[in-house]
Amino acid sequence: MTHETEETSTLDPFLWLEDIYGEKQLEWVRAENAVTERAVVSGTFHDRERSILEVLDSTDRIPMVGKHGPHYYNFWRDGEHRQGIWRRTTWDSYTTEAPDWELLLDVDALSASEGTEWVWAGALFLRPEQGQPHERVLIALSPDGGDAVRYREFDLALLDFVDGGFDIPTAKSRISWADRDTLYVGTDFGPGSMTTSSYPRSVRVLRRGEGLDDAERFFEVDEDHLTALALHDPTPGFERDLAVDSIDFYTRRSYLRQDGTWRLIEVPEDASISLHRQWLLVRPRTGWTIEGRTHSAGSLLVIDVEAFLAGERSFTAVFTPDAATALQSWSWTREYLLLNLLHHVSSEIRILDPARGWEYELLDACPPLHSVDAYAVDDEDDDAADDYWLVATGFLTPSTLHRGTIGGTGEAIKSSPSYFDEDRFMVEQHFAVSKDGTRVPYFQIAAKDLVLDGRNPTLLSGYGGFENAMTPAYSGVIGRGWLERVTQDGRHGVYVLANIRGGGEYGPQWHRAALHENRHRAYEDFAAIAEDLVERGVTAPALLGCTGRSNGGLLVGNMLTTYPQLFGAISCGVPLLDMRRYTKLSAGFSWIAEYGDPDKPEEWEYVRTFSPYHLLKDDVQYPKTLIWTATSDDRVGPVQARKMAARMKSMGIGNVWFHEALEGGHAGAADNRQAARMHAMSFEFLWRALTGSL
Repeated sequence: MTHETEETSTLDPFLWLEDIYGEKQLEWVRAENAVTERAVVSGTFHDRERSILEVLDSTDRIPMVGKHGPHYYNFWRDGEHRQGIWRRTTWDSYTTEAPDWELLLDVDALSASEGTEWVWAGALFLRPEQGQPHERVLIALSPDGGDAVRYREFDLALLDFVDGGFDIPTAKSRISWADRDTLYVGTDFGPGSMTTSSYPRSVRVLRRGEGLDDAERFFEVDEDHLTALALHDPTPGFERDLAVDSIDFYTRRSYLRQDGTWRLIEVPEDASISLHRQWLLVRPRTGWTIEGRTHSAGSLLVIDVEAFLAGERSFTAVFTPDAATALQSWSWTREYLLLNLLHHVSSEIRILDPARGWEYELLDACPPLHSVDAYAVDDEDDDAADDYWLVATGFLTPSTLHRGTIGGTGEAIKSSPSYFDEDRFMVEQHFAVSKDGTRVPYFQIAAKDLVLDGRNPTLLSGYGGFENAMTPAYSGVIGRGWLERVTQDGRHGVYVLANIRGGGEYGPQWHRAALHENRHRAYEDFAAIAEDLVERGVTAPALLGCTGRSNGGLLVGNMLTTYPQLFGAISCGVPLLDMRRYTKLSAGFSWIAEYGDPDKPEEWEYVRTFSPYHLLKDDVQYPKTLIWTATSDDRVGPVQARKMAARMKSMGIGNVWFHEALEGGHAGAADNRQAARMHAMSFEFLWRALTGSL
């Protein structure tokens, strides 16, 4: 659907490329793919691709698990299982070097038998009755790697799909178990049932044996809101139904079901909430004054649920941010609250005890310039109620998985192997000064013998949106694809990760600083880091590349059009680029809260200033550019990338290449083989473009 109007057809000669699956359009895609592959897929490309695939397919990776009852479940892909297998094991077996896995579902075999290339999208467990085994689960499968999935009921005893069981057709659904024979289903029920953002507008009660048309309406939101969700909390003694009206990405109204009606939980609409047993937690995104006390944005507040519903508003602040420290996430064991914090983008973990007035202890497992995440193992299990997982990683530290008990001991369970020679490199954190004087952190990973003479090929990566923090993480793909590459004069690639505004590195205020009319701050931050790398002698503009995906694609699109003098090459993946029409493409309407509404003249005045598609000029020397996307991406969609490349080529800009994976969804790849091709193409393009061989 192109939403063509007289204005857009006159001003946008590439509107025809918005027909995603049109024959003429796909012919254009295939022709451009061929041009790009001739230029990039040559020389050592296949060796690099195989090396990256070896990382992705490695059988020595940590098989991350989720505990349900006595079993530990894992989904796994490798060279033998391209689309993957779902499996489980016991704890005693999991702790061995070679666990004995019980196969539950082979997605490759399922795809072959059904003639559909299914892509695993997760499993939703039904909580059993007390003392009973887990028996039923809803398995989500995507036919193309996109966000739209099919939910099918699976029997964990029979290891097969339930004959005549729940089967929700492919859509962008939101589903919850209500009980063994009932689902709360938000899906595409037909015309008018989806929001403008392409997500469910209503939730209905689907009972076993009923069709979707017979399902009883349960909860509904306005068409221009983001989505509707209803879920059941089955915790014994705390059973309840909740519903959420997501107005946009950052505002919502949450409700509890009482006496057959929905009761609003009266907190600010921009606050995040969660319920755990008797506790209500609230995290406001802006300052909230209540009971004569102002709680700062990004704080975490707690109160007894029943007291709150009775009118009590004396919240306890269990976390208050400061200029350097922000709350990233939290997780409940049965009796304790785990807080995952960032202090100047390094992890800190606090264990809070409600029984001691929310006093906390620090978990001593967080080295500087690393990322450590703690979360509950299974608060439903009496024997593991206060156990936690701990995942630690760093740019040069392969990931490790620990398990511990609060108040007890912990131990390392699994470690990721080394995929490159980490000892040859070092990690540093630096701060650049942005245009408005803000200090912006970034991580630099470079060879220990780095010479600061401006002659090092350097790759700068970033995101800067949706309060998503970019934190340290080990990546064998980056190690092999970039760090270990060496120029003819023996220089290794330098990798840099930016922590610009728009992200969540310093909480909601860091994010809000780059919303709407202030979007330019994110781009000024990124440009300031690029300039700092040159000023410090790490690199020079001709040797500096940048890369980003999705919102990060919009970021580097703005580097291309507003700061072309700072970069020698740009890799722009699954991007937003046409900000005039982004709200009419795929799920774009849902991002108005982030960028603004281009259909409002007063907002288009600032949105146009960061719309790369509209910022291209004839008299500019642009850096070499690869724009890549996926046909089946139903979140951003491929058309913005298509149109940007087509427009650049029509303007006679010679250094632009385009590539579109014909499957793979917003991730750009539906399996490891496709992911390896995507990574290899981006790295190979950037390296060759910066070192002069493209």
